[in-house]
Amino acid sequence: MFDFRPAPDCPKPEAYRQLRDAAEALTADEPDGVANMANIAALLWDFLPDLNWAGFYRMVEGELVLGPFMGRPACIRIPLGKGVCGVCAQDAATQLVEDVHSFPGHIACDSVTNSELVVPVVRDGAVIAVIDLDSPLKARFDAEDQAGIEALAAMLAQRI
Repeated sequence: MFDFRPAPDCPKPEAYRQLRDAAEALTADEPDGVANMANIAALLWDFLPDLNWAGFYRMVEGELVLGPFMGRPACIRIPLGKGVCGVCAQDAATQLVEDVHSFPGHIACDSVTNSELVVPVVRDGAVIAVIDLDSPLKARFDAEDQAGIEALAAMLAQRI
């Protein structure tokens, strides 16, 4: 059993460094991408406060398909260009959304979600997955969260 949790008063950049270190340790010798995504979803859930969903959508035959996650049941398939995750995957660009209800075409998988951060995982120039974080708080995510999850996604690109 592993216990990777930052101290409650840990500054956000340091917490994200610790998150990457934990992800590195858990995935370094494991070739199975689904197992690695499952452990990373659990790490995200433990490390980041005020989430109601944390996990992955995988690129499968031109659409996003639900991957390992923590939280309530979620939408299973998301077309490219639809919702926050679909736009992220289509554009290969992070989506930091302070209020999902103002995002054109938002897909409401969980009605309590108010803000979202979605980061593409890119390998060899192609999006292979997205990391999706949802919060019931408006404006829960900021530039430090974006930088931390983007660094995590870059590290995971060869491990999922």
